[in-house]
Formats: sequence, C-alpha cells, structure tokens
Amino acid sequence: MSPRDLLRVGAVGLRARPSRALLSALGIAIGIATMVAVIGISASSRADLIRQLDSLGTGLLTVTPGQTVRGEQASLPRTAVAMAGQIGPVRGAAATAQLEARIYRSDLIPPERTGGVSVQAATQRLLDTLQGTGAWFSPATSRYPTVVLGAVAAQRLGARGGDQVWVGERWFTVLGVLDPLPLAPEIDRSALVGWPAAAEHLGFDGHPTTVYVRADPESVTDVAAVLPRTVNPEHPEETTVARPSDALAARAAAAGALTNLLLGLGGVALLVGGVGIANTMVVSVLERRREIGLRRALGATRTDIRLQFLTESLLLSALGGLAGLALGALVTTGYALGHGFPPTLDAWAPAGAVAATLLVGVTAGIYPAARAARLSPTVALSAP
Repeated sequence: MSPRDLLRVGAVGLRARPSRALLSALGIAIGIATMVAVIGISASSRADLIRQLDSLGTGLLTVTPGQTVRGEQASLPRTAVAMAGQIGPVRGAAATAQLEARIYRSDLIPPERTGGVSVQAATQRLLDTLQGTGAWFSPATSRYPTVVLGAVAAQRLGARGGDQVWVGERWFTVLGVLDPLPLAPEIDRSALVGWPAAAEHLGFDGHPTTVYVRADPESVTDVAAVLPRTVNPEHPEETTVARPSDALAARAAAAGALTNLLLGLGGVALLVGGVGIANTMVVSVLERRREIGLRRALGATRTDIRLQFLTESLLLSALGGLAGLALGALVTTGYALGHGFPPTLDAWAPAGAVAATLLVGVTAGIYPAARAARLSPTVALSAP
C-alpha cells in the first residue's frame, strides 16, 4: 500500500473507537505536556536570570575580612575603599560596616525584638556602585541622624520616608526606602546610616565590614586576584573576595537539577502512556481478527497488516503528542507571564517531543503489529 493508503486505513481504526483512542492518547499527552512545560519553564526562568545579570552586571565583587592565623575575626583597614578605587579597571568602590546599634520602630519596644534588621554604616557611593535605585543620602544628610531602609527592612519595621525610628539611643529620620538589590540581599535587610553620622552618633570606628567593587566585566577576574593585596597589603590572607553573580548562577544550577528530576517524572508518564497504547493496540487486534482475516483473504500481505497496525499506533501516539505539545506550550506561557518572565521554549524541545512521540508510537506498536501479521486468514475468519 502507498503511504496515503496506510494513513487512511490507520485513521479508520481510530475513528471506529474514538473514546478508546482519546483515553489512550491522553497518557502520551500528559507525558509530553509535562516534559515540554518543565523545559519551557526552566528556559523562561533562565532567560529571566540572564536578563537580570545583564541589567545588574557581572562585574560586582565583594571584599570581606576573614580570620587571623589564631582563628580570630580579622578586620579591613580604614583605607580599604580608597585603595580598591586605585585599581585601573575598577569603576567604583564603596563600603558598609556592621554597627552594634539596633533599630526599632519605637523606643518602647523591648531590646530583644530586633525584627532581624541590622544597622550598617554606608559610604556615599554605595548606591552607585551597586547600581541600585531608591532614596539615598546627599553629602549633607549623610552627616545627620538620618537612615535609609532596605526593601525588606522597611517592611519589617513598617516604616517609610519621613518616619522616626529609634537607632541606638536616639531618634533618626527615615529618608526613604531602597528598591530590592538582587546582588546584595544583605542590604535589603539593613538600615543604612551615613558614614560620618555613624562615626559621630553611633561610635563607629571607621573599619569597613564589606567593600563593594564594581569592575569592568572583562577584567573582573584580574581585579579579584589583586584585591586582597591591594585593600589589605599587610595581611592579604585575611581577606575574602566573592562575586555575587555567582550566587545567581548557582541558583540556576540548582533549578537545573530540579528540572532534570521533573523531566524524569515526565518520562515515566510517557512510558505509562506508551504501555497504554500498546495495550489498546493488542485489544484492537483481538477484536478485529475477522477484519484481518478478510483483508488477508483479499490479498493483503503480512507486511501490509503489520504496517497498518504500526501506522495506527503512530497516529494514536502523534495525536497525544500534538495535544501534549500544545498544552505544554500553553502552561509555559501562562507561568512565564504570571511571574514576569519572558516566555521561552528552546527550539529542540518541540523537536524532542515529536521524536519521543514517534519513538513511543513505534515501540508500542511493534508487538501488536507483529501479532496481527502472524494471524492465519483461515483462523482469523473463523474467529467468533
């Protein structure tokens, strides 16, 4: 038979039992939809991560003190920020310093209820170095008892611009709130005080806790290599350099591991769907023995019978595969738009779905097709 005849004969078998065909295709549809949706959601999340990294930049480095040879907490020199700014490819340097003071919404709140908000001194260029947005100090307000709240800190304190908060042993005025900083989440949970004001009102000694360095992305590795000896020439071994964008990349890797797990579950669903198709085809062969015997008696060869049932299995699998592909793409688009991600589906995902569908269809149809081809015309026609 020609390919066109094979398709027509195979489609007749499916149209004769539409409910059974629909239920059998449902297993394939669920498996394909799961795999396509998992791949699409992962690709959309990855695209959003890349977009974040592109907007935030990958040239941010952080310098923090490590430990001394005796296991004690080390400290960075007061000149660390100025020294970091002397490195050629460095575009900006700033610092924060952890303070012992605590912040409260009111002076009547018990001291132990800190709300998880820390108080840090901040240099004037911190917001520019982090490429953040929101309220910030001017050279004048950084000398007065004023404070800028991180996004999380403002929520926990229930404070906003113009409010008074209790810091240390006096009232500070809230200048405003920063927008979230994905590359510096520690700032989101902090209340920031100007560097001069921290020294005058909160007993700050001038030693930074964290130095933020914005370098040319193409030179960031070289800058990271020289930073310890530059910011702390006497004890470079007591200095730790990190790249915050690596944390986002690690998060993407963790998401990739979860994606592989979900793909495995989708593969199991696809396997179950294939078993369902094989079972449907075996039952179909048993029910259609008279048809098979009549076709053999009219001249159909064993190859014709085998190809007929194999085509029927492929059509059944393709029906489920196309439905699953459409459903998976719909789920991906809905999830991405709902979370603000750009809807993304790798080009190989639809191709992989089609290949998996064809593989399942062929595998599930081999045994039923062979069984149908082995039927003797005499025995088939005499079947009840």
